[in-house]
Amino acid sequence: MSYPCPDKTLELIKKLVDIPSPSGNTYEVISFVETFLSQYNIVTRRNHKGGLIATLKGTDENHHRFLTAHVDTLGAIVKEIKPSGRLKLDLIGGFKYNSIEGEYCQIETIGGKKYTGTILMHQTSVHVYKDADKVERNQENMEVRLDDKVHNAEDVRALGIEVGDFVSFDPRAQITPTGFIKSRHLDDKASVAILLMLIREVKTNNIVLPYTTHFLISNNEEIGYGGNSNITPETVEYLAVDMGAIGDGQATDEFTVSICVKDASGPYHYGLRKRLIQLAVDNNISYKLDIYPYYGSDASAAIRSGHDIIHGLIGPGIDASHAFERTHRDSIENTAKLLYHYVLSDMI
Repeated sequence: MSYPCPDKTLELIKKLVDIPSPSGNTYEVISFVETFLSQYNIVTRRNHKGGLIATLKGTDENHHRFLTAHVDTLGAIVKEIKPSGRLKLDLIGGFKYNSIEGEYCQIETIGGKKYTGTILMHQTSVHVYKDADKVERNQENMEVRLDDKVHNAEDVRALGIEVGDFVSFDPRAQITPTGFIKSRHLDDKASVAILLMLIREVKTNNIVLPYTTHFLISNNEEIGYGGNSNITPETVEYLAVDMGAIGDGQATDEFTVSICVKDASGPYHYGLRKRLIQLAVDNNISYKLDIYPYYGSDASAAIRSGHDIIHGLIGPGIDASHAFERTHRDSIENTAKLLYHYVLSDMI
């Protein structure tokens, strides 16, 4: 059997997270994915929302599978240029201001210029603000300090920066000698890399899948509607590949593949869950079953939009989700193995 190499997958993850792609501004990263797949003569198409779809024909063309992972990330947008020349932010995606305090960032103007800055509390200096530790981290108190000589709003606008410009966060990605990768935006670029390596493995080894299988690299998941369209009428099974959330009361860890039983949208399909468990058991794949209480996926978005499909959710375990995240090569490998056996298996 031929599994995608986890070390090569880690390197691909690092390349992906280094490309800024907050929801709403994913053109560059989608182009990267498009180019990656074209190296292996894999035909892709873009949907109107800007996502990318690759299709591998299978033996059975009347019953389809649909797998998705999302390449859009958390980010921000310029809400206001303050009289001081600092920028006020509006957040893209579900996270808290405290998780980006002190983070380096990039501002991309509508004209394509890019500027750097740092996200800080207005009351950061303890030498000036006695209660800096007690001030709430919110939109009113957080701001971007630009790395340019600006003294007022007019100076900022002279750079071409305006309300609506996208702000992305420095991922600070590192692969450690112990097999961890730590970075922002492993949600969900870790899963995107796993799917890309799986597609490459199937194509380069001339593996014929039992069913025609579509792979959607979606680009609006963080705002709720990445994978709820372009689902063929023949699609029976829809599997989202997204991070497994780690925390108190959770079974998920950084070393196994997480199979989601239920999230905020409700239970995932029981039959598909049982099938995924059996594939893991039969192939010695380490897995955990879990419930994500404050979570929704592209698969749940597809169900809400009215598609008559069997839906499931699996993914690598990611620590500190929606903040400075981390996972291990073992989790990447176990997720890749389960996906490999899944796309080669019979439908339930």
